[in-house]
Amino acid sequence: MANGNENENKNSDSKKKRKFLFVSWQSLSGDLAWQIQKEGNKVKIYISDDDDVYEGVLEKVKKWKEHIDWADVIVFDDIWFGEEADKLRKRGKLVVGGSEYTDKLEDDRKFGQEEMKKVGMNILPHWEFDDYDEGVKFIKDNPGRYIFKPSGDVSDWKSMLFIGREEDGKDLLEIIESNRKSLKKKVPQFQLQKFVSGIEIGAAAFFNGKEFVGPVNIAFEHKRLFPNELGPMTGEMGTSMFWTKPNYIFNNTLGLMKDKLTESGYVGYIDINCIVNGRGIYPLEFTSRFGYPTVSIQIEGIQSEWGEFLYAIAKGEQYDLKVKSGFQIGVVVATPPFPFYDKDEMNIHHNLSILFKKDSMDGIHLGDVKFEDGSWRVAGSTGYDLIVTGSGTTMEDARKQAYSRIDNIILQNMFYRTDIGGTWSEDSDKLRTWGYLD
Repeated sequence: MANGNENENKNSDSKKKRKFLFVSWQSLSGDLAWQIQKEGNKVKIYISDDDDVYEGVLEKVKKWKEHIDWADVIVFDDIWFGEEADKLRKRGKLVVGGSEYTDKLEDDRKFGQEEMKKVGMNILPHWEFDDYDEGVKFIKDNPGRYIFKPSGDVSDWKSMLFIGREEDGKDLLEIIESNRKSLKKKVPQFQLQKFVSGIEIGAAAFFNGKEFVGPVNIAFEHKRLFPNELGPMTGEMGTSMFWTKPNYIFNNTLGLMKDKLTESGYVGYIDINCIVNGRGIYPLEFTSRFGYPTVSIQIEGIQSEWGEFLYAIAKGEQYDLKVKSGFQIGVVVATPPFPFYDKDEMNIHHNLSILFKKDSMDGIHLGDVKFEDGSWRVAGSTGYDLIVTGSGTTMEDARKQAYSRIDNIILQNMFYRTDIGGTWSEDSDKLRTWGYLD
């Protein structure tokens, strides 16, 4: 009888609606907050760079620390909140989000690579520089194909990442030498990483402070602005993914980080981006937070209630996370000036209505938008407007659903990539041949 009552109380507790406080530097996690609110939970959100994003959708607060005691769960949706998250956990608060350790994993590329190496991952050779003359001399003395990556405080400047295309490194050498003055000012520290060809793939999972929870997420990001990976880096224009049991890629990358994540007390979603080929797996970098637009695509694929799930992992509990089989994709729908910052251009598109031919929001996820005068509207300053998702038993089925949902949108000057998930047939053949999809 005692065990029966305990289970009954636990089930009742898990179904109770909660109060969630989201804390953000920028307008990142509104779509997740909206999903949790739609499940019947109460939600408040703080955005440091406050503007009109999410107005008419979520309750926004000016000072998040005044609402700590109100919240059942506090969600930090980005890095650089790790110190605050650690302090709150020590106070006994339930927190989803980073730690000082996992902030450093993502923010300090050199440290992240060192930690990968310590747990036995096979990292690519890389060299750190704060002197451009030394970097130029290194390439001349060691001809080869390299990737130029910003380090230090500007490590997240994806638009300043240059991938050499020539095997002797001369093209990258010319870029560095011809732009040396401007690069020194913008990127005082940089890393040269040996280039390796293959398929870019992310292995990720949720962590409850002690162990990984639920199935593994395997994702393929499309970071450049135009189809066929042309144009500037955007952060991300879309992603395809599927869920699976822990597999070879996960077990030899993120799975090796369990003890270090436990020691840090991390709770949340964490990802390792890798290059894989027939010779091995080469981990590149961590994302120790929710991914964007990844989390919106996961909302398409996760069938469990998000509020119940996040509450459970914040308490350090295991959870039977239910997910769809097959594949999910997500496509970013944007307007100018995305991916750049241009105040005048943004003023043209700000407040534009977002309409739908059919009265359906299926697969429509929030970027920088608001709800005003009975309509969804472009908000904020980025032009990152919507994420549109689809799912299916095959990747092509998921693509068809997502792009049919985009066809339902009426938004002036909107643009998006048309090839998200489009290389799966070729990529999956290679991954099977290499033994990564068994």
